[in-house]
Amino acid sequence: MPTPPYTGGVLPGAEPVDLPGGPVGALLCHGFTGTTQSMRPWAEHLAAAGLSVTAPRLPGHGTRWQDMNKTRWEDWYGELERAFDDLRARCESVFLMGLSMGGTLSLRLAELRPSEVAGVVVVNASLGTDRKDAKLAPVMSKVIPSFPGIGSDIKKDGIEELAYDRIPLRAVASLQKAWPVVCADLHKITCPVLVFRSRVDHVVPPVSGETLLRGLAGGTVEERLLENSYHVATLDNDAPEIFAGSLEFVRAHSTAAAG
Repeated sequence: MPTPPYTGGVLPGAEPVDLPGGPVGALLCHGFTGTTQSMRPWAEHLAAAGLSVTAPRLPGHGTRWQDMNKTRWEDWYGELERAFDDLRARCESVFLMGLSMGGTLSLRLAELRPSEVAGVVVVNASLGTDRKDAKLAPVMSKVIPSFPGIGSDIKKDGIEELAYDRIPLRAVASLQKAWPVVCADLHKITCPVLVFRSRVDHVVPPVSGETLLRGLAGGTVEERLLENSYHVATLDNDAPEIFAGSLEFVRAHSTAAAG
């Protein structure tokens, strides 16, 4: 759904998600300029199966796009790590699951705290680009505050993402600084990783998925292609496949009961 007129505070539907459950936790992370609205159906599916599920609202998100230009990727990561510590204090094991940039941040957390993460599920994770316009973001951010938005890249009719209608360029430039950091440390991930990737994605190019698989080579990683969804696959036609596959993944790699 397009961003409604801003009247102050957090936009309806962008609030953090916290669904208490059993001893297995799932920490879900939304994408760049998006909100927890894109993760809520996934969170509710996992919670219905008995998992404890939380999805934080990342700094600068879910209010107005100008707020994002005041934040950096380290701020977004810091909020995810705080949510992880809170969930881990309540659960025996915790799995990380992220969409787009949420996948990027989840991978970073698995790199830095490998012994504490039970597994990672990413959907169209963002790790790089070969688009010329995107590569110009660091330069353009010095003179232009934003570009037209990238939200609601969804194939399914009648479904819209709650996301900003503008891309804050300073925030884009910061995200691009995170990519090489995360890519350089992918080999540090020791937990199993499940990768969902849309065959047609108008936001994250194929080079990102290729980079991820190369970086995880030698580890326990599985890629599943989504044939009937675009970038925001968690709200698209293949969402049931993501929900069921991630729950199956949790049950296969969890030492605690998972529903």
